Amino acid sequence: MIPARPCWYLLGASMLLGGCTSDVQSVMNPGSLQAVQITELAWFLFGFGTFVLVLVIVTLLLAVRGSLRVRQALARESTVIWLGIAFPAVTLTVLLVYGVWVTRSHLNLPRGGNTVSIEVVGEQWWWRVTYPTPTGPQIAGANEIRIPVGSPVTLKLQAADVIHSFWVPSLGGKVDMIPGRTTQLQLTVDRPGVYRGQCAEYCGGAHALMTMDVIAMSSSDYAAWLERAATVPATPETEIGLHGRSIFLAAGCGACHTVRGTAAAGSVGPDLTHIGARRSVGVDTLPLTRENLMRFIVDGQHVKPGNLMPEFRVLQPQQLEALASYLLSLKAAD
Repeated sequence: MIPARPCWYLLGASMLLGGCTSDVQSVMNPGSLQAVQITELAWFLFGFGTFVLVLVIVTLLLAVRGSLRVRQALARESTVIWLGIAFPAVTLTVLLVYGVWVTRSHLNLPRGGNTVSIEVVGEQWWWRVTYPTPTGPQIAGANEIRIPVGSPVTLKLQAADVIHSFWVPSLGGKVDMIPGRTTQLQLTVDRPGVYRGQCAEYCGGAHALMTMDVIAMSSSDYAAWLERAATVPATPETEIGLHGRSIFLAAGCGACHTVRGTAAAGSVGPDLTHIGARRSVGVDTLPLTRENLMRFIVDGQHVKPGNLMPEFRVLQPQQLEALASYLLSLKAAD
């Protein structure tokens, strides 16, 4: 039978190692050129750190249990200078130079050409995403960032209220977002997929729920998506959809949200023009389903405490059903 203390050690080690197995949000599962560089640097630091740890432990053991000759050698002033001052100074300098060299592409943001530029603004507690277009209105989104595979992407990062920090572990390093400043992050994703991100700077009560998805698509799919996203949703054809639109406008939702093609032109909350095509509701808190959408409308403070949207408990079940049906219909036809 295994003693109790080793069992606790094994349990703790398994929990720590378990955090390294997830591919959803992991630095060790790189999906971009920049993330590969960071992973290579991380493995080098792990290996070099292990070497230094072993060296320190061996030196300590020799200083305690070594022969008299060895202990005297370790006690010399020259040994202290070489191992305690020169060795750390040289190794840290080498690590600094190596780190800058490995991550050098982070320092050279592409200008012009085929670079895709996307604006991301962190707000308590969601991400406002804007895709500038050469002609026509800008395309607005929330908590989903769609990017083409194989093309350099420059994310222009801003904060609207407090300090936030943009971090998608599988795609690149953490970048702080300071109010009043614009910082940039370059990404070149090498394979399609959905990459999970997170605000990595405590920004208030619902900070843990401030997440996002970066959806990498082929260049052709991305171009097709941009074309669809630039369109105006069609007028509802069903009675429940028309009823839901009238409720949306009468309840004052347009004061905070925008739905292109209608009188709703608010800018406080997320743009809802194509909310029916998104993956989540409640700014990435719940999967987008009719039930979750209705739940967030009437009980949003429980789903995501502190968000700016008031709870519309005055709506009757039939009105809530119609409103949810209308919002789910807001998407461009494929």
